[in-house]
Amino acid sequence: MDPGLGDLPAGDVLIEDGVITAVGPDLPVTDAEILDATGHLVLPGMVDTHRHTWQSLVRGICADWTLADYYFGIRLGISPAYTPDDVRLGNFYGAVDALNSGVTTILDFSHCNNTPDHSDAAVRGLQEAGIRAAFCYGFFESSPGQSRFGAHAARLADFHRIADTHFGSDGLLTLGVSLSELFGLPWEDTVAELAAARERNALLANHAGCVFGSVLCTGITEMDALGLLGPDMVHVHCNAFDEAEWTAVARSGGKVSISVETELNMGFGRPAFDGCRRHGIDPTLSVDVISLNSGDLFHEMRFGLACAREDVLGPVNRAGAMPDSVGIPAREALEWSTINGARALGLGDRIGSLTPGKRADLLLVGGPAVEQHPVVDPYATLVFQTTAADVRTVLVDGRIVKRDGVPATDLTALTAEADAAASRILGRVRDAGRALPGTPPGAWAAIEPMAREFHQQAVRAGDAAGRAIEGARS
Repeated sequence: MDPGLGDLPAGDVLIEDGVITAVGPDLPVTDAEILDATGHLVLPGMVDTHRHTWQSLVRGICADWTLADYYFGIRLGISPAYTPDDVRLGNFYGAVDALNSGVTTILDFSHCNNTPDHSDAAVRGLQEAGIRAAFCYGFFESSPGQSRFGAHAARLADFHRIADTHFGSDGLLTLGVSLSELFGLPWEDTVAELAAARERNALLANHAGCVFGSVLCTGITEMDALGLLGPDMVHVHCNAFDEAEWTAVARSGGKVSISVETELNMGFGRPAFDGCRRHGIDPTLSVDVISLNSGDLFHEMRFGLACAREDVLGPVNRAGAMPDSVGIPAREALEWSTINGARALGLGDRIGSLTPGKRADLLLVGGPAVEQHPVVDPYATLVFQTTAADVRTVLVDGRIVKRDGVPATDLTALTAEADAAASRILGRVRDAGRALPGTPPGAWAAIEPMAREFHQQAVRAGDAAGRAIEGARS
């Protein structure tokens, strides 16, 4: 992923004190531990730009759920049943899952912070796993009465406490904020979340444009008119964006995270590769909800590349012709999940390519599996032939977290612990008398009036800003 170095048919990567210090065909080094990568592909660790890591303890529960089912079932049903230790274990287990599949960096969209203890536990889970992560603190409320925070100001105070407690040094974790869904709360609270994040120079993650026919989860035009967009924002999904919203995000330097499997399976709409292409935005990929999807990015690359190619090739077919090329090379899909993701998280100078001077997050992929041989085209092998089981060795910051197919963590004990925790969590949900997913009839229609009121608050946010918003809308 370094265009200056290119791709080496065979070569060495030298790591010293967690840093890549040299890359070359045959480095003259003898006084080092040697990891024999013969017959393997060596590549940068992959970067997931949006993962609700805590949900790894209810893996697969959303297989037949819509987005509304997810909201009522996970956010309002299961989240309140999580204890702080469940959040710690969920983040630890989810991070180990990511590392096992070659994802060395995640944007942890952390929105099960029901108490200050939950917030601390979420950070600890990531720290214990040894993954690189942007911990994006979520201000979200679970079911009424289930949160101990009360006023929104108390949530903001807890975010600052987390920042002071856990982010004083330059470690594997960086600080971020996961915005509450726009127009799901009073506009002044949204502005306060943005201000808190920028006071701390924190990365911003924003669920955007994933609901059709509603003002819920939009707000791009409004933030643009108020000067609140910026290059520090990762906009997640973006399926329902109109041209004005795409233009605003591109102009602001914002990033886009695409969750291919979630979006196609939960009814979000077509993944937004075409919008990114038309507006010059580099796509990135995310696993999103482990409560639905697998924890690896190989699936996202494969299905994402198929969608992106069909965006290009579909018009040719519909015109009654066959294309002359596939339009997008496989290499580009690997860019989405390495260097593009690193830049989106503000870490492009540290990770995302095998470049001397960057931190040593890298993978050895290959081994005895049938689909790994022969390697005619390494990008074809990685994008179309590879699974998590083919990720043989993983390093984060120069430290080996998986060697020869065996994670550093005892998976037998960990999976048993996860099974027991899931049973307890779902037992609490049943004891609370809650059916899953529990989506009421006409769910979106019930939410609409509240969302419209909060939208009007944005319109009224200052006379000049209000006129700018109305002008942008018309």
